[in-house]
Amino acid sequence: MLTKDTKHAHGIARKTKKVLKKIISWAGLFFFALAAYMIYRQLSKYDLDDIKNALLSIPAKNLIYASIASFFGYVALSSYDYLALKYIKKKVDTWKWIFAGFIGFSVSNNAGHAIVSGGAIRYRLYTRWRIKADQIVKMITFSGFTYLVACFFLIIVGYFITPGHAFGEASASKYTTAVVAFGSFIGLWLYLTAALYYKKSVTIKGIKFKMPTIKMALEQIVIGSLDILMASLVLYFTLTHFVDIKFNVFIGAFIIAQILGVYSQVPGGLGVFELVFANIIPGAENQALLYGALIAYRIIYYLLPLVISGIALLSYEGYLGYRQKEIKKQRKLELLKQKMLQKADELNQKAKAVTKKAKEIKEKVYLKKN
Repeated sequence: MLTKDTKHAHGIARKTKKVLKKIISWAGLFFFALAAYMIYRQLSKYDLDDIKNALLSIPAKNLIYASIASFFGYVALSSYDYLALKYIKKKVDTWKWIFAGFIGFSVSNNAGHAIVSGGAIRYRLYTRWRIKADQIVKMITFSGFTYLVACFFLIIVGYFITPGHAFGEASASKYTTAVVAFGSFIGLWLYLTAALYYKKSVTIKGIKFKMPTIKMALEQIVIGSLDILMASLVLYFTLTHFVDIKFNVFIGAFIIAQILGVYSQVPGGLGVFELVFANIIPGAENQALLYGALIAYRIIYYLLPLVISGIALLSYEGYLGYRQKEIKKQRKLELLKQKMLQKADELNQKAKAVTKKAKEIKEKVYLKKN
């Protein structure tokens, strides 16, 4: 039997847990606001006329191609959530994982610190769809590894197809890049080997993690690679109008820049792209052209998805708020209906009692007369 103190302690623990859940849930909206602020900071360094001129100087055809690539890039990003749900053996409606993945990545791409910012958005959404907190942690961890193994794979590819001068002229930078590529090869080999042979689960803070199957591990590489490939096409379509550059040369530089940008935790990889492409496309004139292409790239791949996801999230939150109000109204009406039925039943019982009493009195009067 629980003592009074034990019950009090349990009550405090429940309240604390409830408050923490609310804080984590609302943190999703905080990171959305942070992402909006970060993209504003990225673009505020450019003059409005420069942004306008950069966009107008790119042919509409190129901008359309870049937008299509951005769309499919976010489809690939949303598929991270599909794979993660498959990993934890849970099913939700297709629109839900697309919705959560799109909003989560559009926020984390701009705010940085993807595990925290994107994770907060996912917690807010998936808990409403009856996915438990520990399962969401597994999903986020799995998605992190999806990106990691895709990075391993693409760093290896990028190392072999990128011209040497993209890594800098210093021997130290070339040596560092070779070490990173070799480390990526070891990391990818270990992950695939573990997926093939390691079947035991690992418990971390009460949560059990298992290695995915080799098939799922390969799916991680494919989806992660498609994500980065589509992102590269967004910049390539905006850049090719200004600079004549072969795709095999460009993609290697982009892979290195993209991955370094993510691991630097600088929102949007700001500064990292400029550094890598300054090596591969030298010259002051080309830097000015690259500047225009990067503005278009940041607007199409970062700003527009954030705006769209903002509208989608606010609309969904508004719909849920409206639905909750309607449910409360319905409950009030049901409660009122029950009370009215109860009152009617009580009145009916009283009427029956009065009728019965009147009948008894009538019978008594009749018996007295006779």
